[in-house]
Amino acid sequence: MSNKISIKELLEGVDVEWKSLGEVVVTITAPLKVKREAYCETGKTPIIDQGINFIAGYINEDLSIVPSDEYIVFGDHSEHIKYVNFSFVQGADGLKILKSKGDNTKFLYYAFLNFYQKEQNYKRHWTTAKETLIPIPEPEVQSEIVRILDNFTELTAELTAELRARKKQYSYYRDKLLTFEDGEVGLKPLDEVGELVRGNGLPKADFTEDGVPAIHYGQIYTYYGTSTTKTKSFVSAETAKKLRKVNKGDVVITNTSENLEDVGKALVYLGELEAVTGGHATIFKPNNEILGKYFTYYTQSSMFFSQKVKYAKGTKVIDVSATDLGKFKIPLPSLAEQEKIVSILDKFDILTNSISEGLPKEIELRQKQYEYYRDLLLSFPKKEVEA
Repeated sequence: MSNKISIKELLEGVDVEWKSLGEVVVTITAPLKVKREAYCETGKTPIIDQGINFIAGYINEDLSIVPSDEYIVFGDHSEHIKYVNFSFVQGADGLKILKSKGDNTKFLYYAFLNFYQKEQNYKRHWTTAKETLIPIPEPEVQSEIVRILDNFTELTAELTAELRARKKQYSYYRDKLLTFEDGEVGLKPLDEVGELVRGNGLPKADFTEDGVPAIHYGQIYTYYGTSTTKTKSFVSAETAKKLRKVNKGDVVITNTSENLEDVGKALVYLGELEAVTGGHATIFKPNNEILGKYFTYYTQSSMFFSQKVKYAKGTKVIDVSATDLGKFKIPLPSLAEQEKIVSILDKFDILTNSISEGLPKEIELRQKQYEYYRDLLLSFPKKEVEA
């Protein structure tokens, strides 16, 4: 019997009462809140806060904890909703810890996750969130819906865990391929193996629907991967005249970010059409000693990161200037060896980062499948709620 037939049979003739989330849960007050500076990477008790990570950190001290039970954890200033079924310490203000008055907590979590987005568009405050209407079917139906949705989430979780493992493996082999014994290859400052051109201008207001391809520095760490043949954005021909030009094989490097990881992130442009870029970015135009893509992979290595630590300036906003980028030492094996390294890393990159191939694509498909069935399983007819 197919999933669709099973689901239709499951939902057929089900009596459902629609209630607001605030009617079916009570809020729990955590006995203690832990400040960010007390978070540890490992420890005795997990910390739950509003961040994207399910567990934000750990605490080693013997502290008052939220006792082990089933909870829905919701942040006033976050769209991340979590189902927690173990004891923990609260790690942030604005966190709401919700406990079911009697319904299946995991069912309420799935329903809230679904209808909060649709009805309230993740409006970030409990006074709004608690008004979210969710369907309450009979307990047996709640349990079966949870069982089906758990199967989908577990499949996605397994793939995500495998992807994390592959990324660690990728990082290890990338560093190994890009690490050379003393004297094995030459080392040169970046400004001796190509030209560095600092970008200028290009606010997002300059973007057009089409025109000259344009690379904005912020898109390098939010949208692009290692390389691209096409740009997400465009500018008019008139605007392009004022901006720095990016040609095929050039590398665009970010100079500024809020964190050290994104500073110095690089994108090699492989498009046939000349592109442009703007401020907070530097264009590296490689000479005949180095491949742009080889350099781009090198910027992802731990060796390059250690040089960022040396030259980065600022606290809230981190900056590595074009002048300082020029001082970074780059190992230079032969062009044939560079091509070999690029070929190997391209294969790893597809497996771990490609949104059209490999595990990321499979995870995306699984997530869409889960969302489809979540919508289907929670598609009860909504009756008018009595005043």
